[in-house]
Amino acid sequence: MILHIVRRGEWERALERGEYAPGSIAAEGFIHCSTPAQVAATADLHYRGQRDLVLLCIDEARLVAPLKYEMPRGAGDARAAVSFPHIYGALNPSAVIRVIDFPCAPDGSFLLPAIVSASTR
Repeated sequence: MILHIVRRGEWERALERGEYAPGSIAAEGFIHCSTPAQVAATADLHYRGQRDLVLLCIDEARLVAPLKYEMPRGAGDARAAVSFPHIYGALNPSAVIRVIDFPCAPDGSFLLPAIVSASTR
């Protein structure tokens, strides 16, 4: 299972369209994802303090678009020694097996939701 962080409204609009194709596809060629072990640090780095986020739990075997694990491209990214899952194309909603609320803590940081942790054991 891989995870993608998205605003609830963006995901709801994607469901109406029948696919999720964020701006990162046009800008970088892929959708950024994380493993369960990576997602809290990713959220802290890119979404700190943001509200109304959800985690898309994606079954890799159900993806229509290609999936590649690659190193981050950003210079100075402390996570550079770890590869991240990237979806090269639109995400088909049928690959999303669960959508989980992803609230930040009062200090703006994020923790892996217990339901995700439990499902990866």
